[in-house]
Amino acid sequence: MTMTCGGTPSQEILEVNGGGLGLIDYDRDGDLDLFVANGATMSDPERGPGSRLFRNEGGLRFTDVTDEAGITLRRWAMGVAAGDVDGDGWDDLAVTCFGPNTLLRNTGRGGFEIAGNAGIEDPGWGTSAAFGDLDRDGDLDLYVVNYLDFNPAAPPPRAHHKGVEVMNGPHNLQPTADILYENLGNGTFRDISEASGVRVRPPGFGLNVAILDFDGDGIVDIFVGNDSMANFLFRNLGDLRFEEIGLATGLAANIDGSNQATMGIAVGDVDGNGRPDVFTTNFANDTNTLHLNLDGRFYDDRTQQYGLGLVSRPYLGWACVFADFDHDGDEDLLSFNGHVYPEATPETMDSAYAQPPLLFERRGRRFVPLTADTAGDWLAEPHRDRTAVVADLDGDGDLDAIVGELNGPVRVLRNDRPPDPATWLLVTLDDPATPGNRHALGARIDFTTGDHRQTRWIYGGGPFQSAAAPVAHFGVPPDEPRTLLVTWPDGMTQRVDDAPTGALTIVKSEVP
Repeated sequence: MTMTCGGTPSQEILEVNGGGLGLIDYDRDGDLDLFVANGATMSDPERGPGSRLFRNEGGLRFTDVTDEAGITLRRWAMGVAAGDVDGDGWDDLAVTCFGPNTLLRNTGRGGFEIAGNAGIEDPGWGTSAAFGDLDRDGDLDLYVVNYLDFNPAAPPPRAHHKGVEVMNGPHNLQPTADILYENLGNGTFRDISEASGVRVRPPGFGLNVAILDFDGDGIVDIFVGNDSMANFLFRNLGDLRFEEIGLATGLAANIDGSNQATMGIAVGDVDGNGRPDVFTTNFANDTNTLHLNLDGRFYDDRTQQYGLGLVSRPYLGWACVFADFDHDGDEDLLSFNGHVYPEATPETMDSAYAQPPLLFERRGRRFVPLTADTAGDWLAEPHRDRTAVVADLDGDGDLDAIVGELNGPVRVLRNDRPPDPATWLLVTLDDPATPGNRHALGARIDFTTGDHRQTRWIYGGGPFQSAAAPVAHFGVPPDEPRTLLVTWPDGMTQRVDDAPTGALTIVKSEVP
């Protein structure tokens, strides 16, 4: 399919972000299906070509089952979060929109219905969203990131960038506040933004979000990436109360103290200390940024040290992800790019409008950029890319990618590593006693082989306006003893000695 987000070329800021992608096993057949949050046009924001659902048929073949599944969402959709909001065993979809957000409730009969009274129907411009059990009551709460006020019928006057006339925004426009929704336990939500403390800061130009335990205290926190403003880190104090500590921790800005224009968010343990580090993609003529989590309280910008600074300056980055694409036991880094201004050229803005992706192989304490000669021609192809999701989509154990391009086709990138079940481990968590969070969003998984530890998090959010799959993937070094340690969202730990390779589902045991 071809994604829609306004016209081509983009003339207004509403036409810039594109739509999101959600990986969801909506039919519970054991593989990941794809939801595409699709947009509309300035002339009719309420009636676009419609969001789409594709069923995974195996072998990287997908079938459009939108009509069969009863999905009729035609509003200008932006982002998506996936989770079982009512605890009935079937994953639902929260879709952020320009206009009222929408909850698509999974009927369990092969389709979805619009839940008109879910309580999340904020009429603003929602970008990303993420589920997480923020109060540890066993159901999934929802954080919705909002962007800015925009009226398609009266767009703002043109602006200038590097001496070139361009669309206006986000500067000179009004940011809108994010919303935190508490799940009431029956699949409906209430707005607790004020009472929770997430409104303590003035609103930002919000674009992305990740929900996981950043400080290691056992309850999940909220990280928000803002465009052209300081990023937010909301520390969870318990009882659905939060304090914003982005500036105090060093995660709000880069090493120079400068605010950036954060689009993509990737979470991984880069330095091996078992704490979640954060990589963000940013605007052109700036660098992407790697913040290492030193001790759960402070972050340090190590972008240059790891080789991720200068190489990113010509690119305007969007979706990004840490993933072990080569199964060598450490995570590589993939990001997708494309400028917001159609007027962008290397001569006018030191940056092209369509841009190729960036793939970095992890080698020791550096990320080394790969080229088309070593990684394939796809790495040299320029696009207006925005979003992406990464998962094992064909069941061969390595990680593939699905990429969404602004007003362009959805592309599937197949990882062609030789299949060898001894070199990989895919871990899915199952907590049947907590049906509202059966996939264990908020869990942490440590995989130890010999003296080497890898850590993954099952978290809410995704690379950009997207829902990542609730699956942990590890490359497996040869001939080493293997141990898995799962820390479930309620703090219980479960150990698996002599862990197998291949696909593994860990069912929560009441006996540690």
